[in-house]
Amino acid sequence: MTDQPDGLVLTLLRDMRAGLQRVEGKLDELVRRVSSVKTNLAHVHVELAGLHVDLAGHSARMDRIDGRLDRIEKRLGLVDA
Repeated sequence: MTDQPDGLVLTLLRDMRAGLQRVEGKLDELVRRVSSVKTNLAHVHVELAGLHVDLAGHSARMDRIDGRLDRIEKRLGLVDA
C-alpha cells in the first residue's frame, strides 16, 4: 500500500513535467514568432523612411519645376503678371 501513493505522485509529476515541456515548446515558438515580427517591422520602418525621403525629393523637384513653368508663362505672356 505504501507504493501506491508514491507511484501516484510520480505519475502526477511526470504528467506535470510533460505539460511543462509542451508549454516551454510553445513559448519558444512564440518568442521566435515575435522576433520575426519585430524584424519585419524594422524592415518596414526602414522602407517607409526611404519612401518619405523619396517623396520629399519629388516634392522639392516639382516645386522647382512649378517655379520654372511660372517664369516661362510670364516670359511668353501667357498669364497676367
